[in-house]
Amino acid sequence: MTTAQSESERDRQLVTDGGGYVAELRANRAEKDEFFADHPQSPIPPEKREEFDGLAYFDPDPEYRVEATVTVISEPEEVEMETSDGRQITYRRPFRFEFEIDGETYELSGYRRDADDPIFVPFRDKTTGQQSYKDGRYMELEHEEELTDGTSIDIDFNLAYSPFCAYSETFSCPLPPEENWLDTTISAGERAPPLE
Repeated sequence: MTTAQSESERDRQLVTDGGGYVAELRANRAEKDEFFADHPQSPIPPEKREEFDGLAYFDPDPEYRVEATVTVISEPEEVEMETSDGRQITYRRPFRFEFEIDGETYELSGYRRDADDPIFVPFRDKTTGQQSYKDGRYMELEHEEELTDGTSIDIDFNLAYSPFCAYSETFSCPLPPEENWLDTTISAGERAPPLE
């Protein structure tokens, strides 16, 4: 059995189990590749776009789409995040998320600059600097209803992505604070940029 056949069979099984989840994820990834290849606002420098052949990803894995329990921090602290160019940027930390992976419990903080912003979840894990980008990855969480203590929210690590500074030093990107360094391997989402 070839690798392509194995991947195809695995995808068919995941589509059956996940109701088209993998197909939707792959479609989103193809759309993002198109943006990176052609769009004027692509983070890939123009001189490198011709050699760009798509972003690198871990295989889709619904096991990394986890249900997290929310803790709301009524008086969120300000957090100064270091950035890739040595500056600092201020966020508030209004949420903590607790979830399980492989039977172990972990926590991540969620940050916002403005109340209407999506919840920003930067993180590092044991793939950081090896299979994934050296300065960590990001997720953004959106929830239609107001989050309250004990609310459940989905965290999908398959949607984890590298910041724009992974592709060009012209961008300044927040670095995940130490409280969001996960002592586990998250083999989901974007791998290290192919142009790194």
